[in-house]
Amino acid sequence: MPELGQPPIRIAPSRLSKSKFLAGLQCHKRVYLEVHHPEWASPPDTSTQAILDMGTEIGILARQRFRGGALVKAGFRQREAAIAETAVLIQDPFVPAIFEGAFEYDGVLVRVDILERVRNGESGWSWRLIEVKSSTRVKEVHLDDLAIQSHVVQGTGLRLDATCLMHIDTGYLYQGGEVDLQMLFSIEDVSEVVTARRGLVPERLAVMKAISLNSEPPEIEPGQHCRTPYECPFWSHCTKEKPQRWIFHLPGKKEIVGQLVQQGIITIDEIPAETRLSDVQRKVKDNVEWSSSDLRKILRSVSYPIHHLDAETVMLARPRFPSTRPYQALPVQWSNHIELESGEVMHQEFLHGEASDPRRCWVEALIESLGETGSIVVYSGYEETLIRQLAETFPEFKSAFKAILKRLWDLLPVIKNHYYHPAFNGSYSIKSVLPAMVPSLGYDDLVIQEGGQAAAEYYRMVFIETDWVERASIRESLLRYCERDTLAMVKLRRALKERAERSV
Repeated sequence: MPELGQPPIRIAPSRLSKSKFLAGLQCHKRVYLEVHHPEWASPPDTSTQAILDMGTEIGILARQRFRGGALVKAGFRQREAAIAETAVLIQDPFVPAIFEGAFEYDGVLVRVDILERVRNGESGWSWRLIEVKSSTRVKEVHLDDLAIQSHVVQGTGLRLDATCLMHIDTGYLYQGGEVDLQMLFSIEDVSEVVTARRGLVPERLAVMKAISLNSEPPEIEPGQHCRTPYECPFWSHCTKEKPQRWIFHLPGKKEIVGQLVQQGIITIDEIPAETRLSDVQRKVKDNVEWSSSDLRKILRSVSYPIHHLDAETVMLARPRFPSTRPYQALPVQWSNHIELESGEVMHQEFLHGEASDPRRCWVEALIESLGETGSIVVYSGYEETLIRQLAETFPEFKSAFKAILKRLWDLLPVIKNHYYHPAFNGSYSIKSVLPAMVPSLGYDDLVIQEGGQAAAEYYRMVFIETDWVERASIRESLLRYCERDTLAMVKLRRALKERAERSV
């Protein structure tokens, strides 16, 4: 027991994990907090959780490519049982692959997605370590992921013939029937580059273990590293005492932020007048409402009936409909608020609620709703890109889509180039612009509040949920979210018009 007045003895954690090692590569303060104060982390938002869920689903699907493989059934908290179960499977020559194998070495515990048994000439068996990702390419963080895994696995005495990353191949065109897993997944041997990184692991681990022994986390200022390669879950904790106009809130490229921080600048208001800033950065610094002299003229360029269109899509890692590719954007929903010259506003909407190809139904309903006259207001170029893709898919609608494309009127560049409000805080997302210009209207009252969540909920409604009451509830939430997006455009355009008229 420490003497009175002595600081408490910090007991080192019994082990790290792969995720904590990767957290430590991002930030030493993060790995300390992961070990000692995980309760300070913010839970993943709905979009992040949807990505995590997709990764889990893809990992399970990937196992089907290795027929006869065995899953280590012990859970992630059942350390000793998982390690023992893995050891038994390794000794069984009739097991061609092991899923979620558990290994511990050098104070680190890892679970390996796939270990494939391979014959190594006359010398017996060796193994191929395969990490499964739902991404479409190899990323830097994946290589570090494999480096710590291979360090641990080889440290236990297991011989690795190769270290590989298995990811989705978007070049695969699904034609119906059973998904061809050989085509859906691409396996890249990255052994050479992982070997080089594995040599850095012992030193990196030693540093992280030493940090975890300290009584306090290291003093590291929040910065760009907090967002790379992923947003740190401790961001809110580490920035809770920062001023409202903290320099890191300056939008755009962060190189200028780093330079300003080195000059001792803490807030946006302290930026010297002679500093070279982008147009949007200058508007954030000036922090005043502004509109261009052309705004009134541009807003009058729309023609009635004015349609306000928003489209929602879902991107499936595993294609389910013929002639589609992994992660292809499939339109499933649209909303259209139609403003007549009299000021009356009508609303039309579409949501494909079945587990069938939504594209033709979506197209036919949209063409009917948009008719042949009037401007079509959108917010960003997403709808234009989607319509161009669908025109190639359905050549019979090409002329109709060509006419629709000529009528598109994008509200986003109008606001970006001709209006600014301090409450935008440098963001032109409709979620930032709407409450600034129309305080009475926002998204906080909705169950679904952003696009990533909408896509995840649509997937759940159509492909997972079986309870009809819950499906109906999700459907209603999806309709209200998409409806809010187009109502927001109506209100924003009107609010802009009022401001433009006042400034004349």
